[in-house]
Amino acid sequence: MERTFAIIKPDAVERKLAGKILARIEEKGFSIVGMKKIQLTRQQAEGFYYVHNERPFFNDLCAFMSRSPVIVLCLEKENAIADWRTLMGATNPANAEPGTIRKDFAVNIEENSSHGSDAPETAAFEIPYFFSALELV
Repeated sequence: MERTFAIIKPDAVERKLAGKILARIEEKGFSIVGMKKIQLTRQQAEGFYYVHNERPFFNDLCAFMSRSPVIVLCLEKENAIADWRTLMGATNPANAEPGTIRKDFAVNIEENSSHGSDAPETAAFEIPYFFSALELV
């Protein structure tokens, strides 16, 4: 079994799409082993997205991610990282496949409704950033 990290981003939470996204996650065979709704501070968003701190979109990304609550998740299944990325769809919803979360729910490339770890090393950083071992069941 593999674990990955996911976020239902502010744009989706604001539009009350979390239930629909969670249903898709479970329909695709993921087990939700950790989940909580949180309000990121600007500092927490900057720490989470530190790998992008030199990119031109960093400030806007951190402002977006801290503007309203998000739902953070730890998902588990065989091939969880690749399968979650497939279910999310391309970062730019205009390029995403029909039936993916981003194609169906994203506002635009900046407000694309979901985040997911892109590699085991990324998941190893992202999961404990938000969850203690006691919170994963």
